[in-house]
Formats: sequence, structure tokens, C-alpha cells
Amino acid sequence: MHPNFDLEPAAAALEAVVGAITDDQLNAPTPCTDTSVRDLFAHVIGLTEAFRQAATKEAVGRSVPPAVGPDSALPADWRSRIPAQLKALVEAWRDPAAWDGETEAGGVSAPAVVMATIALDEIVVHSWDLARATDQQLTVDPVHLTVLLEFLRDTPPEGTPGMFGPVVRVPDTAAPLDRIVGLTGRDPSWAR
Repeated sequence: MHPNFDLEPAAAALEAVVGAITDDQLNAPTPCTDTSVRDLFAHVIGLTEAFRQAATKEAVGRSVPPAVGPDSALPADWRSRIPAQLKALVEAWRDPAAWDGETEAGGVSAPAVVMATIALDEIVVHSWDLARATDQQLTVDPVHLTVLLEFLRDTPPEGTPGMFGPVVRVPDTAAPLDRIVGLTGRDPSWAR
């Protein structure tokens, strides 16, 4: 199967946001309840590797749910590790074979096409979380916005347990990224 989209624009945007964050911002709160920038970095390290392994299918039968929160350790090499893992994730999903069949990440099995879209969602939404937490601007590729709005359009009001909290209602006329973050349980007007 030919890849439906390229993760590189989203990965590059996340890498730019991460690269602009200073050490004194690591304890800042994020739009993710009870999650600091440091905690979210630890989560990003885990998810980028998990979704890379989903692309290669090496995670099938052995993936586990992600750890998130204050107990998640942030490796000392996070400044180099996050960009390297983002690049590896992008390359893994560029292989047409990555998009075939079923795969697994975070203890969940799904068609590979769905898993790639979940990976895109994780990257874009956590880019927004980190940008918002550290007063940065985020630009999202229009193709990615379209893919995510389609993917999230049927999200139930209570959210998706294990993935998103309850939907935050935003006007249908709101910017696409605001609608996406609302559908993933975040308030687009969140401020620290």
C-alpha cells in the first residue's frame, strides 16, 4: 500500500517546538491535566518509539500501554533523542509495507493505516500542547489538518477512554486546529 500521508511536516513542527523549549520551562504545566512539559517530553519519547515499532511491525504481540505523568523519567539526552526518534518514525512510515495489515502500539492492535493516523494525531496534538505551554506558535500542514478532522469527526462527547478526555465543544467555524484539539479533550483557549 502507498502511504496516505507523510509524517515529516508534523515531526519537523514538533522538533522545532521542542528545540525552542528552555530548561526553565520543563516544569511548566501543559493543557494535559497534571502533566508538565517534562512529563510530556517523556511521553513523546515513548510514543515516537512505539509508533516506529508499529510501522516496522516489531511491536506486534509485545507492546504495552504508555506511561505518562510525574513518574515518567526524562532521559538526560532528550534534546538529541526526540529529534532522532522523530526522524526514525518518519522513515519507518515511508516504507509502503508499514501501511499494510495490522499492527500494534501501546497495547492496542489496529489496521496499520489507523495506527499511522493515531501517530499523526499524537504528534500534532502534543506539538500543540507543548507550543501552548511555552507560548510558541504552531503551524500544521493543511493535509494533516484534513486527515485529523476526518479521523476525529465521530469522537463521542465523552471522548475516547485511554486516548482523549471529553470533547470540548468549539464552533464549527473555528480554525481546524482548534476543532482538532477540542475533539481530543483540550480547550483551544487554554493558557497557563
